[in-house]
Amino acid sequence: MRKVGGQMGTNPGGVFQDETGRRFHVKSLESPAHARNEIIAARLYQLAGAPTLAYVAAKQPNQVATAFIALEKTRVSQLTDAERRQAQHWLGVHAWTANWDAAGYDGDNQGVANGVVMTLDVGGALAFRAQGDPKGKAFGTCVREIDTLRQDADNPHAIRLFGDMSPAAINAAIAVVTRIPDAAIRRAVTGNGGTSALADKMIARKADMARRLT
Repeated sequence: MRKVGGQMGTNPGGVFQDETGRRFHVKSLESPAHARNEIIAARLYQLAGAPTLAYVAAKQPNQVATAFIALEKTRVSQLTDAERRQAQHWLGVHAWTANWDAAGYDGDNQGVANGVVMTLDVGGALAFRAQGDPKGKAFGTCVREIDTLRQDADNPHAIRLFGDMSPAAINAAIAVVTRIPDAAIRRAVTGNGGTSALADKMIARKADMARRLT
């Protein structure tokens, strides 16, 4: 493939085109573990039905590749009220996967393609922060993100996206996750290189979310 575009986001990478004209965004992460973490996160998003970019196999184990698509919008600030409600439906998935970067540092992690609001990068989900630092004990079995993504003043774009959700909307977003079978979660994690311990944690996080339902 030949490089036809520059880096998108904070990780080194670029847009590449193959001989058939298909384009892909490829980024290099700090380690194969971080790349594997993002692939697992993407599979969990897809398992829940949450729209993401289409992930494809990369050449190097520390790389992540997605099919390149044209976006109609690339900022939280550009979303209409209807599009923001679309995005709010997936709050539970962001919280479950501990994606603190759901809205993006600059509000640039939610985009629109063909009228569908989607998360553009899930590299900040699960065990790693977006830049590759491990979350450690901050990624536990208690899903505090249901609150912090709506209320943390240090994450203003997330507040703009999720802050005005009603209790009924929050319950609906949580239910998106709690209806996923445990066995499907385990397959999504271990089938993509994750450990049984991570699968157990994701199932425990789902159970913690279920206790939040009112």
